[in-house]
Amino acid sequence: MMRVIVSAGGTGGHIYPALAIINKIKEHNKDAEFLYIGTTTRMEKDIIPSHNIDYVGLDTYGIQRKLSLNNIKAVFKFLSAIKKSKKIIKDFKPDIVIGCGGYVMAPVIYAAKKCGCKTLVHEQNSVLGLSNKIMLKYTDTLCTSFKSMKVDNVNVVYTGNPQGDSVHNLVPYSKRKFGLTDDKKLVLIVMGSLGSKTVNEVLQKSLTKFDPSYEVLIVTGKDYYEDYKKIKRTSNVFIEPFIDNLNRLFSKTDLLVSRAGATTISELIGTNTPTIFIPSPYVTENHQYKNAMDLVNNGAGRIIEEKNLTTESLIKEINELINNEEELKEIKSNLKKLEVFDAGEKIYNEIEKLVK
Repeated sequence: MMRVIVSAGGTGGHIYPALAIINKIKEHNKDAEFLYIGTTTRMEKDIIPSHNIDYVGLDTYGIQRKLSLNNIKAVFKFLSAIKKSKKIIKDFKPDIVIGCGGYVMAPVIYAAKKCGCKTLVHEQNSVLGLSNKIMLKYTDTLCTSFKSMKVDNVNVVYTGNPQGDSVHNLVPYSKRKFGLTDDKKLVLIVMGSLGSKTVNEVLQKSLTKFDPSYEVLIVTGKDYYEDYKKIKRTSNVFIEPFIDNLNRLFSKTDLLVSRAGATTISELIGTNTPTIFIPSPYVTENHQYKNAMDLVNNGAGRIIEEKNLTTESLIKEINELINNEEELKEIKSNLKKLEVFDAGEKIYNEIEKLVK
């Protein structure tokens, strides 16, 4: 019977790949026992217990990149989290400790190595997150989602993102569910569950300017939906505040306009959905831009940096691409080349090697 500790937190981009890994381990080891270590305040504290997985929270938070007195407090929290993690690990006696990103992972991986446990870390983005970078020397195997990632002094295995596996079994939404028709191309525009102030300001000025030859579905984010309802729009523009399991619409989408988070990228690769990326410039080490450029450099998408985003630039890019059948076909083909099947299986194989 395999005993596994998993740690990840902060965002769905870390949490859902961790859950995908847990589910893959369960497929192979029905009696496996799991303990998930997250924070006491972030979204994983609610998500993980809802999946009937034992959960322990650490009272810790990340280091700020600017000088701050809070960083002194963060260091003491980090040391306390290491001490608590060591006790948890000694009591649980795991065969392996797995980290999937977020600052909560750092004290857990460090403590695991100091306790003599095998460690595996999964990186979802095209550049190492801060916690993953700091923990490299305590990592036995690093699994990456992007083939382009090169890291020295650690066993690196390109596996892909296990979250991308899930899209192959999804039942697609009917376009009619959202008032759309089947005989027009669909441009799906989404900027995350909360939305983006800058992008929404541009979109709100665009509602009467999209070409009538295609339909546009804008997922505004819950914070901006009411603003859109007050603005005039043409009959081919539709708005939704939020769509659960949005990836179920990707296979019906002719062109996606999106941020460049790791989970979104793994899902659009899995569905071969042509995309114009508008990366968030407000993320660590500008990793969304680097994620997007990894695809753009492979001919698998286009990009508009937020600093260059205007109503005119957005409409121009959409019109150029949606009507260019040859480029759409080429992008789909190049996305197909980037597709990784059975990322979860590949990660499980690495886990098995370490445990054995």
